[in-house]
Amino acid sequence: MSGFVSATAFAAASTSAVPPESTQQAVGYPSLFLLVLIGALVPVVPTGALVSSAAVVAIHQAAPFSLALVFVTASLAAFAGDGALYWLGRRGMGSRSGSRWLEAIRSRAPEERAARARGKLVEHGVAVLVLSRLVPAGRIPVMLACLMADWPLGRFSRGNVAACLAWAATYQVIGIVGGSLFREPWEGVVVAVALTVVISAMPGVVRRFR
Repeated sequence: MSGFVSATAFAAASTSAVPPESTQQAVGYPSLFLLVLIGALVPVVPTGALVSSAAVVAIHQAAPFSLALVFVTASLAAFAGDGALYWLGRRGMGSRSGSRWLEAIRSRAPEERAARARGKLVEHGVAVLVLSRLVPAGRIPVMLACLMADWPLGRFSRGNVAACLAWAATYQVIGIVGGSLFREPWEGVVVAVALTVVISAMPGVVRRFR
């Protein structure tokens, strides 16, 4: 529900009475960047739904390069947020008393999933980091595995570039598909948010049945 509300609010701000291009430049892109950045640091913001909603708005506007700007904005924000969180985690690993950020990462990565992520990281390397961004709730366990493997920030960042690009492209495609089916942007937003909610819920459903 929070994903639906946030995404709908973003779409409403981007489709107000202000001319579309001016609205996106003054409100839409900075808001998208800030929300995705916050969502990368504190995963309570539905970042995937926001990117999909932004893509819906972009395809319904005549402004050139709108989709490209959504992609770049989302990718940069995700990369910056991941990098900041990993840097904070590294500081916690090097501190005798740890840090609240490191504890937050550990609390969001169940021990079983973190151990499985460490095994896959040893076996497949950077490819696991890229895939972790595409799997719901997969980012934090793999990030913790990288911290436990003592990856330097530079190595993590190089692998995370491809991860953030793939993530932004995936959720943008969801928005494009949802937005292209309807004439009104809000209808496309509803479909895009519904798709992202279903995708996010799938791992939990599968684990429950198992």
